[in-house]
Amino acid sequence: MLDQFKKSKKYFKKTPNLENYEKTYREFSWKNVSESELTWFDNGKVNAAYNAIDRHLDSPRKNKIALYYEGPNGEQEKYTFEEMSQKSNKFGNFLKALGVKRGDRVFIFLPRNPYLYIAFLGILKIGAIAGTLFSAFQEQALYDRLENSGAKVLITDKEFAVRVEKIRHKLPNLKHLVLIDDESSLKEINDSSAELHIDRMNPEDYAFMLYTSGTTGKPKGVVHRHLAILSEHITAKYVLDFHEEDTYWCTADPGWVTGIAYEILGSWSNGVASVVYGGRFDASKWYEILEKYKVSVWYTAPTAVRMLMAQGIDLVRKYNLSSLRHILSVGEPLNPEAIRWGLQAFGLPFHDTWWQTETGAIVIANYPCLDIKIGSMGKPFPGITAGIVDDQGKELPPGQEGNIALKPGWPSMMKTIWRRPEKYKSYFLNDWYISGDRGLKDKDGYFWFIGRADDVIKTSGERVGPFEVESALVEHPSVVEAGVIGKPDSLRGEIIKAFVVLTKKYQDKVQDKNYSDQLKQELSLQVRKHLAGHAYPREIEFMDKLPKTRSGKIMRRILKAKEMGLPIGDTSTLEEF
Repeated sequence: MLDQFKKSKKYFKKTPNLENYEKTYREFSWKNVSESELTWFDNGKVNAAYNAIDRHLDSPRKNKIALYYEGPNGEQEKYTFEEMSQKSNKFGNFLKALGVKRGDRVFIFLPRNPYLYIAFLGILKIGAIAGTLFSAFQEQALYDRLENSGAKVLITDKEFAVRVEKIRHKLPNLKHLVLIDDESSLKEINDSSAELHIDRMNPEDYAFMLYTSGTTGKPKGVVHRHLAILSEHITAKYVLDFHEEDTYWCTADPGWVTGIAYEILGSWSNGVASVVYGGRFDASKWYEILEKYKVSVWYTAPTAVRMLMAQGIDLVRKYNLSSLRHILSVGEPLNPEAIRWGLQAFGLPFHDTWWQTETGAIVIANYPCLDIKIGSMGKPFPGITAGIVDDQGKELPPGQEGNIALKPGWPSMMKTIWRRPEKYKSYFLNDWYISGDRGLKDKDGYFWFIGRADDVIKTSGERVGPFEVESALVEHPSVVEAGVIGKPDSLRGEIIKAFVVLTKKYQDKVQDKNYSDQLKQELSLQVRKHLAGHAYPREIEFMDKLPKTRSGKIMRRILKAKEMGLPIGDTSTLEEF
C-alpha cells in the first residue's frame, strides 16, 4: 500500500458534516435520514425536483444564487432558487401543453447552458422521465437512445437539431422537437404559467435515465427512481461536505450521471450555489473560474487533474485559489501522483470517490474526516454494505483480490435497464450487486481498485491491474497520461502494452528515434521499480491523445481493439478520437 495523508486539526477550514465515520456507519439508517433530510408530501409521496429546488422557497435560500453560468464566449447569467423554481415551472407547463404525461420520456440534447438544467427540473416536476444526451453525440448514437427509450419530446437547439433531423423519420415516437433558441418556442415557454402543480410521485416512480456503453452490444438505458434523491442528497452532504456559504463547481456534463446527481439534484437539495461553465477545457480559464467565483468545493475528473498537472505549478501560482477548502475526483481511479500534486498546487489532497451510473450516487469514498490512504478508493458510504466476492458471489477475506460488490437496496440503486429485464438481473449474484470492477479490501476496511473485470492482465501467471501500471507511468515527469492493455503473447499468455501521452517538451524530443527508444526503456524501468519485474510494459507506443469517454475514463477496450484489429464497437460516449 502507498503512503498516507494524515489530517491534523489545522487542515480543516470547516468542521465536516460527517465528523465520526465509524459511529455514523454503525448507527446509520436510510429510514431515519429520509425523514430528516427530505421533504415529503402526504401519503409518502415525493418529487426529486421539488427537493432540489422548491423546498428552499420557504426559507431565506429562495433569494440565494443557485446557478452561476458562464458561457463559452464569456457570457454570464445567474439565477436564484426562486427564479429556477419559476423557470422550471414554466417549462413543466409548456411540456404539459405539448401533451406530455407521467411516464413519457423527454430527452435533452443541449450544450451546458441554463436551459439544460431548467428543462431537466421541469420534466421531473410533471412526472415525466428525463434523459440527457452528450452534446458530442452524432446520428447513430442519438438514434440508438431515442429509439430505444421511445422519447416523445427532444429539447435541443438549432445547431444540434441538424443531426436529429437526419434520423427523425426513423423515430415514430418522437412527436416534438423543441428548439430553445427558436423565438416562437421561447415565447411559448416564457408565456407559460409560473404556477405549477408539482406531481406527487411514489418513491419507486421513474425519474431519469442514462445510457451507458459496454464492451459489446447497444448502449443500455439505466433508469433511476425519484427516491434516488435521498442517496444523492446525503452523499453530497457527507462526502462533498456542503455548507451554507459554499460555492461549488462540478465540471461534469449532465449527459453523465455525475452531472445529474451532483450538479442538479444532490447539490441543489443541499442549497448550494453551483457554477456551470459551458466552454471547453482550458487550464487558465479553469483557474480563472475558481478564482472569480471563489469556489470552495470542486469536483472534477482525474483526466482533468492530469491535464492541469501537465501545465505545471507556475500557472497555478498566478491565481488566488485560497477559497478552495475541499477537492474531489470522480470517473476513474485517481493516480497517487495526482493526489500529491493537489497538495503541492492547492495545499489540498484530491479525495477520490467510486460509483457508477448503475449505483446512482457515491458508494465508496474518501471523506473529509478520514485520513487518505493514497491510491485507495476509501471506505463504503454509511448505509452501504460493500465487499470483495469471488465469481460465485462468496465474500473473500481482506487482502484477496475479487469482484467489488454491494448488497442491493440503497435508494439510488438503478431501478431497471430499460426494456431489458434479463440484463438487469445479470448484475446480481448470490444477493450481491456485481459492479464489474475488481479490487481488494485491506485490514482497515479501505478498498483498492485493480481494474475492470475484463481489463485485468495475466502475464506469466501473474495478475496485473492496468491502473497500477498506468499510475507508475504517470509518476515519470515526461508522462501526462497512460492507458495499458494486455496483448496476447504465445510465451507469457499476455504481455503489457502501454499507450503513453507525453508532455509537449518530450513530444518534440521523441521525434529522434534514439531518444524515443531510450525513453521507452526508462519508462519500463520506472514501472519495474514501482511495481514488480513482471508488471512492466514490454511495448510502449507514444500517442497524441487517448480515447476517453466524456466523463474522462480511458477506454482500454478501444486501445485493445485497435491493437488487435478488432471491431471497436459503440463509441458514442467517446470524445473525438
